[in-house]
Amino acid sequence: MAIADFIEPAIKDYATQATATYSAPIDTSKFTGRQFVAGEDPLQTQAINIAQQGVGSYQPFLSAAQTAQQQAAQTVGGLGALTGPQAYQPFMSPYQQQVIDTTLAEYDKQGYAGEQQIKDAAYSSGNFGGGREGAMLGQYQSDRLGDRAALQAQLLASGLGQAQQQAQQNFTNQGTLAGLQSGLAGQQYGLSNFQRQSMGADVSALGSLGALRQGQQQALLSADAQAAQTGAYEPYGRLSQYGNTLTGLAGGVSGQQYQEPAAPSPFSTALSTALGVGGLYGQIFNKRR
Repeated sequence: MAIADFIEPAIKDYATQATATYSAPIDTSKFTGRQFVAGEDPLQTQAINIAQQGVGSYQPFLSAAQTAQQQAAQTVGGLGALTGPQAYQPFMSPYQQQVIDTTLAEYDKQGYAGEQQIKDAAYSSGNFGGGREGAMLGQYQSDRLGDRAALQAQLLASGLGQAQQQAQQNFTNQGTLAGLQSGLAGQQYGLSNFQRQSMGADVSALGSLGALRQGQQQALLSADAQAAQTGAYEPYGRLSQYGNTLTGLAGGVSGQQYQEPAAPSPFSTALSTALGVGGLYGQIFNKRR
């Protein structure tokens, strides 16, 4: 089919534009590269810093809990020694025998004085050395020795009783101490867990908010990149439409309809346009033959 003369200038203009367009490289740096990747949001940075600073922050509580638990175990383990038959001995007063000896010495002194009173009375009544005096002295000495033994036993029992009470109190105190140590261990474990959970909650909240803001920033950057990409490929689309119009007017090779892809390929666009150019030039060449 012959091409009208009025079409030829347009075809040549088209060829000139196509040559210039495809000779000029596309500056892809205007819509690609790291400048179109959203950076770390300040909230994300804060979350990272908190996480880094908080690493091991729970350790002092955990160590204190372990120490308290060990102390409680040692205290409980030592309770058995406080319940045996000899548990009172450490609490016996080292001065008890001295107190007993002093008390008995005073008692003996008073007893000798009592014997002397009996002798003096016998002497005054003219019975000194008689049977009555001897009977009275014998009874007195027997009673005094019995009272002395009772006093000694009472003193010993008193010291033993006090030692046993102190031993029992010590057992009670140690049991209470073990309970307090165990309770402290539980509290420290609780603080350790609370520290980790609180820090984790802060990091998670800041990280989530930072991710939302980073996503919004990335959407804006992606839109800018898409706009820049569309602008970079706009001459190719315009040229393709131009060529399609010319081929339609010439009634020759059917042009390729330009459709902007999600990520336009210079090669595919160039190929489409080249087909149009080739068809038109073919028609002009055939016409001149």
